[in-house]
Amino acid sequence: MTTTEKTDFTQGSIVKKLSLFMLPILGALVLQAAYGAVDLLVVGRFGSTAGLSAVSTGSQLLNLVTFVVTQFAMGVTVLIARYIGEKQENRIGAVLGGAAVVFAIMAAGLFVLLVFFARPISALMQAPAEALALTTSYVRICGAGIFFIVAYNLMSAIFRGLGDSKSPLVFVLVACIVNIAGDLLLVAGLHMDAAGAAIATVAAQAVSVVLAVVMLLKKRLPFQIKKSDFRLNTQCRKFLEIGLPLALQEFLTQLSFLALCAFVNRLGLAASSGYGVASKIVNFAMLIPSALMQSMASFVAQNVGAGNPKRAKQAMKTGIGIGLVFGCAVFALVMLKGDMLAGIFSTDAEVVANGFAYLKGFAPETIATAILFSMVGYFNGNNKTVWVMIQGLVQTLLVRLPLAYVMSIQPNASLTMIGLAAPTSTAVGIVLNVGFYWYWNRKQKKVTL
Repeated sequence: MTTTEKTDFTQGSIVKKLSLFMLPILGALVLQAAYGAVDLLVVGRFGSTAGLSAVSTGSQLLNLVTFVVTQFAMGVTVLIARYIGEKQENRIGAVLGGAAVVFAIMAAGLFVLLVFFARPISALMQAPAEALALTTSYVRICGAGIFFIVAYNLMSAIFRGLGDSKSPLVFVLVACIVNIAGDLLLVAGLHMDAAGAAIATVAAQAVSVVLAVVMLLKKRLPFQIKKSDFRLNTQCRKFLEIGLPLALQEFLTQLSFLALCAFVNRLGLAASSGYGVASKIVNFAMLIPSALMQSMASFVAQNVGAGNPKRAKQAMKTGIGIGLVFGCAVFALVMLKGDMLAGIFSTDAEVVANGFAYLKGFAPETIATAILFSMVGYFNGNNKTVWVMIQGLVQTLLVRLPLAYVMSIQPNASLTMIGLAAPTSTAVGIVLNVGFYWYWNRKQKKVTL
């Protein structure tokens, strides 16, 4: 199979092509989650409990920034894939140039926010008093390296839009190795605690960005990039129209998780650290649905661009089937061995117990997201990102956040009941998306009559 055939999603077996495209994305997500987990693992083993809480709270904030940037970049992915499907590759150079300018501006704004307002942000997140200074340090160091974090996510989006999911896997593998080495040197060796973990994370992202740029320059591209492309052009508006609703929805969703982190932090240091441990396990549990959502957007966009909506629908159903198989397996693992998984990150019995308690409530989410994320990927590929934003806001603002808050203020607040807020909101999202899918299909049929 030639490179062109591999990246052409408009023909051939859907299961085979979707799986082959998804696997490197999944691998890259696994490695990203791994080097985030290594931070927590090494600090948990060689640092302090306050340092563990700081990495837990600080990484929640970093996740917000990363996920929002990723959703912004989804607009770039979808637009590139659409142009490839429409055989209009000559427009892609302007997409890349405009994206470079927009994301540089975004990174500059984040730099100012995270570096100069690290302490009030940490206090706002209800970081325990014992961990406030360490949390501030973690946030400030990561903020100083935000240009690398933003650039990495943009480069990944570009490669995925081109139908290449293997290259991002390579440069995130290198980043993972650098991060592990940095954690062992700075945290285990030099005892720099949370600050050492933050420096290792930034260094890893910097190396991955350099490697990504080199790989893109060496890649045989079906278009040219000119100096004149690097400006705020008409393509910027197009990818922002796709990415902005997704980014807004993701921002509010991640904000709800920050609020959840603040709710849990009020329950004490052990609960805060336990939730941080559980969050890392949750990141791994969500990898397959996330990989399906990202690959689905490119797969669907290319088929829609080629005028093949029926194949796009088949891809969504295939993704749901794949996700459910793995989701049920992960559900069983989390429910039966959640304490063992939490014990990997901490030797403190109370921290492990709190982590397992949260996982018990969260576990049904591993099955529910198999359906939701494939549908969201399908709608993203169809440029229905405003709808994706609306359903996401309903889940976040009307279900997940209010439910988590109510559970956290009960006299005998339970992390298990707080954890149930996630699958409950996802179930509401599934109902909303099924309803919209039915409505949109009926509307399309009327147009074609």
